[in-house]
Amino acid sequence: MSAFDPPPETQYTFLNLGAGVQSSALALMAKHGEISGKMPDAAIFADTQAEPDDVYDWLDWLEGELPFPVHRVTKGDLTKDCLTTRTISRGQNKGVSHVQNIIPAFGILPDGTKTAAIGRSCTADYKVQQIIRKIRELADIKRGQKEVTVTQWIGISWDEIQRMKQASHKFTQHRWPLIEKRYTREHCKQWMRKHGYPEPPRSACYYCPFHSDSEWRRLRDDQPEFFAKAIQFDKDLRKVHKEHNPTLKMEVYLHNSCKPLDEIDFDSDEDKGQMTFDFQSECEGMCGI
Repeated sequence: MSAFDPPPETQYTFLNLGAGVQSSALALMAKHGEISGKMPDAAIFADTQAEPDDVYDWLDWLEGELPFPVHRVTKGDLTKDCLTTRTISRGQNKGVSHVQNIIPAFGILPDGTKTAAIGRSCTADYKVQQIIRKIRELADIKRGQKEVTVTQWIGISWDEIQRMKQASHKFTQHRWPLIEKRYTREHCKQWMRKHGYPEPPRSACYYCPFHSDSEWRRLRDDQPEFFAKAIQFDKDLRKVHKEHNPTLKMEVYLHNSCKPLDEIDFDSDEDKGQMTFDFQSECEGMCGI
């Protein structure tokens, strides 16, 4: 089966809704009957509780536009969990407090060596698993089920084709309708304008380390209150890791330059030329859409 063609229809169809440009356009295309096959039974939005307010405002509006329900699921407050210390209950480090490496922060070793992202479970734990849990409930998935009864629509666009991944659960299959249409992110924006819809906001945690410098600039200029919150979170993350994760032996930062956010000149030529990360690097293909 080619990923560029619709897969066989299944009993259930769900849209993984990130509430960004691509998945929002995809949801509205379904409303207009522009996606072949069965309309989604529901859309599922996995909430990290760390999106800017405009994403939640957009989601409220979008929910009222769609002919199918939107289910909101959450594992909890990602921001709080990133800063929560836990006590090891077993092993040689029993009784030692530590903090989990949940988001893909960057680190700098005592000798000045910079590292790649040190944690990367946020998408899997706070998005993918929560969506799958809701699908199991809605589609009455049996324990150990191997029959494919669910199709998940994923809003990856043609310009992000490298993010496509096959389903990891035997009862579900992935479909990429925007890939089938050869639609890029810009095509989605054009479609929204053509049909009189406003442009959706960028969907991402406000402090995501995969932000490019241009995205940090946009956050700073357009949403200064959330840029200020990101600065504080950057400081808090560094402090809690230093105090409660001594075995890590490095300082952690949200920016890949390994500088505090409030010390970076995002307008400088130097910073514009730094290696940037974006959602092309995101491991599960679920964020930013």
